[in-house]
Amino acid sequence: MNGRIIAVGDIHGCADEFEALLGKLALTRHDRLILLGDLINRGPDSARVLALARQHAHRALLGNHELRLLNYRRTGDPTHLKRSDHETMKQLNAKDWAYLAAMPLVHHVPALATVMVHGGFLPGRPWRGQPARIVTRIQVVGPDGEPHKRSEFPEAPHWSEQWNGPPFVIYGHTPRRDPVVRKWSLGIDTACVMGGALTACVLPGRTLVQVPARQTYFHG
Repeated sequence: MNGRIIAVGDIHGCADEFEALLGKLALTRHDRLILLGDLINRGPDSARVLALARQHAHRALLGNHELRLLNYRRTGDPTHLKRSDHETMKQLNAKDWAYLAAMPLVHHVPALATVMVHGGFLPGRPWRGQPARIVTRIQVVGPDGEPHKRSEFPEAPHWSEQWNGPPFVIYGHTPRRDPVVRKWSLGIDTACVMGGALTACVLPGRTLVQVPARQTYFHG
């Protein structure tokens, strides 16, 4: 492996912070930038984030926010849309939609026994083949053993607490003030859009690089 592999947590339309992080990372042509989904919504400039992603990222993974927009585009059913979805859709052009539609669920780095994903995996099952509804949305494992949002079962364990690799998993989706470091996983959604920071993890050493949010764009 010549260059670095760099994972970036949820950007959520924070184009200025993404641009600043790219400047800090000083990418070379040997590096591979992997974006962990939720590039869009909530923040001020989803379209510019997608333009920067197309220009600089090796791969952008599917997050639950991209999945929601794609499902609406496929079905025409607006019942699951949120206010920021409508704002985002006004910004998107045909290239943007094609980029969203091509997003894979995971990025596997066999040489480092590492998998990158937006939300995570349901423990106790092979990570390969877990469907979009799980890997883009899981936060906690409910009493029923199924994936749920944190809001549904606030006391339930986060999936990463029960994940015993290999592989090592780098994920976003669950916003925290600081990166969540465990033996077999690393969570790097540090809530940029909520006034936190945008975090990158640089492999193979798992060095963290951060840019603070310029302001709070969204109150969760």
